[in-house]
Amino acid sequence: MITHLRGTLSECNPAYVVVDCGGVGYYVSITLTTYEAIKGLKEVLLYTEHLVREDNESLFGFFTREERDMFRLLLTVAGIGAATARMILSAMSHRELTQAIASGDVRKLKSVKGVGEKSAQRIIVDLKDKVSSLSLPELGVPADRGLQEEALAALATLGFSRSAAEKAMARVPDASKLSLEMLIKETLKNL
Repeated sequence: MITHLRGTLSECNPAYVVVDCGGVGYYVSITLTTYEAIKGLKEVLLYTEHLVREDNESLFGFFTREERDMFRLLLTVAGIGAATARMILSAMSHRELTQAIASGDVRKLKSVKGVGEKSAQRIIVDLKDKVSSLSLPELGVPADRGLQEEALAALATLGFSRSAAEKAMARVPDASKLSLEMLIKETLKNL
């Protein structure tokens, strides 16, 4: 099992990175929180979750252990797979997710694409007692208007059509004042 990677960041996109470790490039799926924390860095340390399935092998990377721990907790919930767990952690920060689970905020969890009423309730029931020990400081990076194209590219990588993403982004108030992470999160709420 691969628990972390330390190496040179040879590719960095909002949905994935390639980390060069001793001449071997590892393709690692990441969340938007992790992307915001590592973009612009040359050397990185990512805490990873290595998932091996019958027909697929995937590596997910996180900037902090706490975010990885939350990803692991989400995977323990019936009906929540790696893609949905990553989408949840991309749509809201670890702190917001912890608060939503602790307060039983079904509506906030349902705002994430791919999470319905029953899944949101299941997440709360299964994880309410487990999230109290997890915490993550907010990772915020100031943004400018030029980030809208980068946000649209990230949403396209996550599987959304450009036209739908543009319409959803147009409904985000003060979009030009948000960080890339927050712009994508707010747009995801409108999709």
